[in-house]
Amino acid sequence: MLHFMRKHAKFFYIFLFLVIISFIFFYVGPVDRNQNPVVIEIGKDKIYLDEYWRVYDRLRDFYRDIYQDKFDADMEEKLNLKEKALETLLEERLLLIKARQIGLTVTDKELQDAIMHEPAFMRDGRFSKDIYLRTLQINRLTPRYYEEMKRRELLLKKIRSLIEESVTLTELDLKEFQGNQEFLKAIRDALLADKQNKTLRSYVETIKSELNVKVHSELLG
Repeated sequence: MLHFMRKHAKFFYIFLFLVIISFIFFYVGPVDRNQNPVVIEIGKDKIYLDEYWRVYDRLRDFYRDIYQDKFDADMEEKLNLKEKALETLLEERLLLIKARQIGLTVTDKELQDAIMHEPAFMRDGRFSKDIYLRTLQINRLTPRYYEEMKRRELLLKKIRSLIEESVTLTELDLKEFQGNQEFLKAIRDALLADKQNKTLRSYVETIKSELNVKVHSELLG
């Protein structure tokens, strides 16, 4: 699994972005929490089963797009998608908690700029308020809900960038590789992505150890 994630690191980062988007554009309205068990508890913070299944569905679609006809039930099991969906949900929530603890915020100006430069809301290269409102209406979203989720997406992006930008490569990392500059750049990019990913995972594990985390994986069947 680790080899696969390294090989497809670029695609996995795209998936993480799609997970965030799934919370926005695949929102299905309020759910009766009495009929929606808690799958992850982080202190008083709770992640419900419907959130988990939305992420799982997006993860399955992501790998189906990569493997196409080769993707079947056996591959789905080998990829351990249920555990990966749990890890993704937990990572996102832990990073959001830590971002708020250290005082990271998204300003109203940053939020406005992000929305106004979202390609889905543009016409002829300019933001269209009509398209914006119509898109939200089609997806049964209120502007307030969308903006809250967009702010959350931007906050996640901020803390991930903060962690990843602290990572650098040394000559020791590259000493075993030789070749032309194009080859070395490809190797450098791959090693940097891998190192950033490991640093992010380590940071998430540190946050996890600081908080009271309970995962109810028995609810997943």
